[in-house]
Amino acid sequence: QRTPLALLFACWAVARLAMLAGTTFVALAAAADLLFVALLIAACAVPIVRARQWRQMAVLSKLVLLGIGNALFYAGAFGLLEEGVRWSLYGAFYVVIALILTMARRLIPLFTASGVEPRVTLRNALWLDMSSLVLLVVFWVAEVFLQQRGVAAAASALMFLVNATRLAFWYTPGIWSRPLLWSLHAAFALITAGFLLHALTAVTSLNPSLALHTLAVGGIGLVTLSMMARVSLGHTGRSVHAPPRIVLLPFGLLLLAALLRVLGPLFAPAAYTTWILLSQLGWIAGFAVFSVAWFPVLSRPRMDGAPG
Repeated sequence: QRTPLALLFACWAVARLAMLAGTTFVALAAAADLLFVALLIAACAVPIVRARQWRQMAVLSKLVLLGIGNALFYAGAFGLLEEGVRWSLYGAFYVVIALILTMARRLIPLFTASGVEPRVTLRNALWLDMSSLVLLVVFWVAEVFLQQRGVAAAASALMFLVNATRLAFWYTPGIWSRPLLWSLHAAFALITAGFLLHALTAVTSLNPSLALHTLAVGGIGLVTLSMMARVSLGHTGRSVHAPPRIVLLPFGLLLLAALLRVLGPLFAPAAYTTWILLSQLGWIAGFAVFSVAWFPVLSRPRMDGAPG
């Protein structure tokens, strides 16, 4: 497994270094980047097909969409497709949100039910799952490709209602004693709030960037940090129910960064640049603290003595 992983990393690294080297190496960056995505899709698809885990096609399909988006970016960068760059950036952004919603539906209720005391049985509804999927596709197409703002706003408002209901079904007071649970719930809540803000931009003077950054800084950032913390502990034989208390600091910094980025410009727009700067500092500090705190977790042998 080491050689394929090293090859994937090499493709990814070459693409990034070529971009840093300037426009002369854009073609090399494109080739390495597209090869990276193709190999990644293949690496994920092979075990899924072998094991006939067709349920995982929902995840694989989103990875394919990200690959298509990557190709659209370079088509736009080389002047082959006028809307290529915009379609790629915004299309891929909402595909990542879709991937998080898929992950959240599978993991948040599972982690919550098994991680709180006393154990609880959480509600779910198939019609909510299907509604979220259909509405997100409608929103994605209308917002990114057709630029039908009214349709996108209506779908976004319904997405808020659907996912707020799911969040209510998954809630139990026991999460507040488990940082790796409440952080996931908070991230999902921020994504849900992002759809509400997007819907409100159609009928108010709200800046559309507020919705975008609620989804990005709050939702994507916090769910990424939370899952990194959880997976690192679980895969090194450590308890996910009693993580190091310092994890509260990076979680708090990321939540603060999201609030500063969204609420600051909302209530004090004159200081917009200051809010952006403070939010960036909070984001950087959150991931920096996590990196330092989790370095021993990732660099030392497993606690249970099992092979790495």
